[in-house]
Amino acid sequence: MRASDLIRFICRSLAAIACATALSPHSSQAEILPDIEYARVEGRPLLLDLYRANPPCEGLVVYVHGGGWSGGSKEDCPIRSLTNSGFSVASIEYRLTTQTPFPANIHDIKAALRFLCAEARRFGYPADRIAIAGSSAGGHLAALAGLSSGHQALDGNEGDHLSTATSVRAIVSFFGASNLQTILSQSTEHGLQMRVPALQRLLGGLPTEKPELARLASPTSHLDSNDPPILLIHGDADPQMPYQQSVDLEAAAKAAGVNATLHTIPGGKHGGSQFYDETRMALVVSFLKSSFLPPPH
Repeated sequence: MRASDLIRFICRSLAAIACATALSPHSSQAEILPDIEYARVEGRPLLLDLYRANPPCEGLVVYVHGGGWSGGSKEDCPIRSLTNSGFSVASIEYRLTTQTPFPANIHDIKAALRFLCAEARRFGYPADRIAIAGSSAGGHLAALAGLSSGHQALDGNEGDHLSTATSVRAIVSFFGASNLQTILSQSTEHGLQMRVPALQRLLGGLPTEKPELARLASPTSHLDSNDPPILLIHGDADPQMPYQQSVDLEAAAKAAGVNATLHTIPGGKHGGSQFYDETRMALVVSFLKSSFLPPPH
């Protein structure tokens, strides 16, 4: 190999390593505060991990992991790289449907929102700049939590700070469900194999058997003009979570007077690195910054 070719190869390699490092959620210089107890339910602590961005902090994004409502972990937080753009990220655990059915999971998420709002000064982010995001089942729960502030049946009474509102300034749903009353009719055969048992664990029966509970658990049922803006990111070839779920939520939100944007990944499946790459994270950062602007007078 000629010296000039070797130099070019080394430069390309170093650039690739730098790019990969910049995109890696592990590259952030954020301070990591693991296993913070945000509530205690029946003697069991509910924990969150806080990835605290260097000051000045732009705001906080509460992340809800996926896993079919019955699995997953707060350690799976693919949006940690947002700390590189000045956003702290709190990845929360919640009770899974293998332990207790809906609405326990949403009660836990609301408790986390109350805790994180009440403790904003302690952890160094603005209390009035909190957003919520999630992937797959977590995207569904994030949208449901963000669209149902003040709903007594969904707010629950877990944790402290019960007088603190659970409202957020923005919602980001990565390939999440939006309407449990229509999801099965929109599912592929493969999707049905995943969704049917997951919904039975979530609701204690199929949506047709639990129609009121399915409606209560559907983000589309809670839309009104006071809701925060929504960013939806979904692949149009998703074999597990129907792409139509995000199409329908965008349409329903706009009909209700809510700012909603669906970013489609052509040929995108169910998750993967492309959903959290530089392009998508830049989109999320831009959305969050615009959502955190002061409201017009």
